[in-house]
Amino acid sequence: MDIKSFVAKRKAELSAMAKSLPVVPTLMIIQANDDPASNSYVRGKIKDGEEIGFKVLLNKLPTTVTQAELLKEVEKANEDPNIHGLIVQLPLPKQIDEKAVKLAVNPSKDVDGFHPLSSFIPCTPKGIVAYLKAEGFDFKGKNAVVLGRSEIVGKPMAKFLLSLDCNVTVLHSKTSMEDKKAYIKMTDLIVVAIGRLGYLDNSFEYKSSAVIVDVGINRGEDGKLHGDAVPNLPVAIQTPVPGGVGLLTRLALMDNLMEAVNHELRD
Repeated sequence: MDIKSFVAKRKAELSAMAKSLPVVPTLMIIQANDDPASNSYVRGKIKDGEEIGFKVLLNKLPTTVTQAELLKEVEKANEDPNIHGLIVQLPLPKQIDEKAVKLAVNPSKDVDGFHPLSSFIPCTPKGIVAYLKAEGFDFKGKNAVVLGRSEIVGKPMAKFLLSLDCNVTVLHSKTSMEDKKAYIKMTDLIVVAIGRLGYLDNSFEYKSSAVIVDVGINRGEDGKLHGDAVPNLPVAIQTPVPGGVGLLTRLALMDNLMEAVNHELRD
C-alpha cells in the first residue's frame, strides 16, 4: 500500500474512534517561529485534525518572546483540562533554551515524545514503523542502519528499532565512507536523516530486498523538495519525498493524541 493510502485508511479509523468518545481530542500547538517549513507543517497538522474530527489549536507567539513568557504559555496549556496533547513547534528562537522548554511540557501531554518521562513514542519513528509493519516488514533480527544521530530522528529511531529486536548501526558524519558502504551493502533497512540532497545514490550497493526510508527534506535548485536519497534506487521499498515520512509523522502525532485521550479517560 502506498503511504497516502495507508494514511487515509488510518485517519478513517481514528475518525470512527473519535466519534465514540465523550470528549473531542484537543491538541495545542505553541509556535514561536516564522519558519516556512514549520508553517507548512503546522497547517498540515491542523488539516489532519479537522479531517479526523480532532480539535487543533494554534498559539502563535512572536519570535521576540522571552523564555519566561513561553514557559508561562506552556504551563497554561499543561493546566488546561480541555487540552489533551501539547507540542512546542521547533525550531525555537535563539533566546530560548530548547531543552528547558521540552522538559516543561507535562509528560502526559507530550505527544511529540520528547520529554524523558513521556510514555509516547516520538512521532517520526512511530510513523515509520507503523507503515513498515503494515507492509509486512519483519523487524526481528534484521540489520538496520540509521544515517544521522539527531535528537529528533536518528537517536530515537535507533532506540525504537532496538526495541523491535533489530541489529542497529548508527552511521554519522565521522563514519568513514568505506565503512558506510560496507554497512549499507549488508543492511535490510536504511533510515536516512542527514539533510543532504541525494546523498544515498547508486555509488552504494544495496540488497534488492532492502527498504530505504527517506526522512530528508531538501530544497533543490529546481525549487522542489527532494530527499536524502535519489529516486528509484534498486531496492524493494523506497519512501518518496514529498508525500512520505512527513505524512507518517503527522499521522503518528494524531495516534499519540488519541492515546493521550484514552489514557486520561481510563484514569
